[in-house]
Amino acid sequence: MAAFQTHSQVVTVDGTPVRYEYAGEGEPVVFVHGLSGSTKWWARNIPTIAQHYRVYLVDLPGFGAMRRFRRQFHLLRAPHWLDRLCQALGLETFSLVGHSMGGYVSLALAAQRPEQVKRLVLVASIGIPFERSVAQLLWPTALALARTTPAFWPTLLYDGVRAGTLMILRAAHQIVALDARPLLPTLRTPTLLIWGAQDDLVPLSFGRQLHAAIPQARLYVIEHANHICMYDQPQLFNEALLAFLQGQQVGELATAPATSQSLPR
Repeated sequence: MAAFQTHSQVVTVDGTPVRYEYAGEGEPVVFVHGLSGSTKWWARNIPTIAQHYRVYLVDLPGFGAMRRFRRQFHLLRAPHWLDRLCQALGLETFSLVGHSMGGYVSLALAAQRPEQVKRLVLVASIGIPFERSVAQLLWPTALALARTTPAFWPTLLYDGVRAGTLMILRAAHQIVALDARPLLPTLRTPTLLIWGAQDDLVPLSFGRQLHAAIPQARLYVIEHANHICMYDQPQLFNEALLAFLQGQQVGELATAPATSQSLPR
């Protein structure tokens, strides 16, 4: 079977050329990667999701194909940048899927544009203060990366080299300083949290705090998955994501114990 191929185009955002990828047809779903990531982190998800939706994959400034635009990255301004990109793409309404750092970017945009963001999926998202320094997070980061699926290690290395150590550290310091809790009660977009039960970097306890703070949010926990759960357990992840995008009730509401469960059949 031939490898799945996305299409690539360039659009101008505030005078800067931005390369993005797309595939499929239907309602738009925008995927936003995390720290040191790129569009490649969704490689095991897009072939399935693109059978039902028009998917858009973006690299944040300083990462992936946008590595030359390091000076344009600032975590608190990234939601505005993503908003401008979606406008440039002509997306009137869309769903957002954000992983880790990209989770904050997505939830902040959803809070700003509730009329545009139809559904929000936060995958091992930051937002709860770590209360630890970047240096103190080096070991959990190493654990999370070492314990993810070995097939993903080449992508980790490639994207880490593309971004560069200085860019990654600068973004990491911004992440550690972030406290998104004031935004959470303002979210009105239907929200699904997807978390790896064995996440060493952004622990499930953070997911439970987000779950309790976001109105009517649902939490779906994937066993035997770490921080990059969409790659560790793609079948479970894809099933949950598709079901949620299609309006099914996935995961548990905050009023009930949040545990791993099967999807409705």
